[in-house]
Amino acid sequence: MESTATPRLDGVPQDTVQSFTATRVAVQRTLDGFCARWLGDLAPLTAEAIRYALLGEGKRLRAILLLEAYRACGGTGNALDLAASVEVVHAYSLVHDDLPCMDDDDVRRGRPTVHRVYGVPVATAAGLAMVPLATRSAWYGAMQLGLSSTVAGDIVRDLMRASGGGGMIGGQLLDLEAEGRTMSLEDLERVHRLKTGALIMASVTVGARAAHAGEARIDALARYGASIGLAFQIADDVLDITATTDELGKTAGRDLDLHKSTYPALLGVDGAVERAVALVDDACAALQDEGLLTPTLEFLARYIVERRS
Repeated sequence: MESTATPRLDGVPQDTVQSFTATRVAVQRTLDGFCARWLGDLAPLTAEAIRYALLGEGKRLRAILLLEAYRACGGTGNALDLAASVEVVHAYSLVHDDLPCMDDDDVRRGRPTVHRVYGVPVATAAGLAMVPLATRSAWYGAMQLGLSSTVAGDIVRDLMRASGGGGMIGGQLLDLEAEGRTMSLEDLERVHRLKTGALIMASVTVGARAAHAGEARIDALARYGASIGLAFQIADDVLDITATTDELGKTAGRDLDLHKSTYPALLGVDGAVERAVALVDDACAALQDEGLLTPTLEFLARYIVERRS
């Protein structure tokens, strides 16, 4: 099952680890509130499927990145409702990734995938419904912080660009088209900067915008997000062949089953890990240059590479 135990990294201060854990608990509580606030107008079965998809075990990494970027840029308000919106987008992507027409997977976050529980039509509808709900949640979160409609619009734009054809959906399409053929490293990185990296990058830029950060700080966080987003996918590829289904909370070895190009296939496991570590170093350097490298943002970058699920 996907682990939500407190992560441990050598040399990380205990208060940083405790802050990470407390923030994850707060995000989970906010997602409970999201379901109570926004799902009442939906068809009952669709609402139930969304609740199932959203409230299962998860790292909540994207929401935590948003909150930590917000704090690093001087934000002092309660940005949890805003952070919930990126988790809604992420959960939607997992629901659709698992569908028979996509990766056709049976297990996600340590339990049956949404379409295995509710059927393909309901899972498809639930995923589609989560996109406007995420937009609604992002706008609501921006208003809760007292942001202007202009800033709120910029935040929604970042989120939707990252999740649309120029981001996550576009990357997923390229990934599907590449099944059964060997890709170059350049092409593989292009796919995953869109499919995985775009939403992670948007998480930190949204946090920065919510704190009224200037363009230099937003750009630094964008570079950080792009680098750790790619490192996250490399770590996923490595875990797919080195971890078990129980550890991952999803089916291990799925990339091989689908004949996908992966970083270990192109670089070897050691080479893939070296590439991920180099990306994390680049990410931290981008923040260091702008005085934004907090202990928690560095911890999150390292955790992405060293996690076991």
